[in-house]
Amino acid sequence: MKKLKERWGVQSNTQLVIIFIVFAITGSTSVLFSKPILDFLGISSDSMPYFFYLILKIIIVLPVYQVLLVGYGFLFGQFRFFWEFEKKMLRSMGLGFLLKK
Repeated sequence: MKKLKERWGVQSNTQLVIIFIVFAITGSTSVLFSKPILDFLGISSDSMPYFFYLILKIIIVLPVYQVLLVGYGFLFGQFRFFWEFEKKMLRSMGLGFLLKK
């Protein structure tokens, strides 16, 4: 835990627990939100091979996850941490051009 706290620049165990909770809630919620979005777009696992359906679901989950991560981070008082984390994630995915310099 000490190494993780140092790597993330986290001061307390409480802050670390809050960050873990935000990650857990965000992951679960983004998967839950992907189904209604796919339904709205008229995409279902019955209308195409399941492999392609899963690929589309992952493509939908990724941006939903990014938005929810910052949103939940804000709600839990950890906006600064998650905004910096988000910027690092976008840069590592090759999407750093979306951020202002």
